[in-house]
Amino acid sequence: MSALPEETGDERVDAVLTGLDRLAGLPVGDHVAVFEEAFSGLEATLADVDDQ
Repeated sequence: MSALPEETGDERVDAVLTGLDRLAGLPVGDHVAVFEEAFSGLEATLADVDDQ
């Protein structure tokens, strides 16, 4: 996996990306749930931006 930037400039996005740090300590079978959670968080952030 490529290195992620340390900060994106948006606290909500940064929080989602920080959550991906959990992947290293989980079995591969649990990764899908983490990615789905991240996707949902990013999708919600984009929806908030669209509403503004």
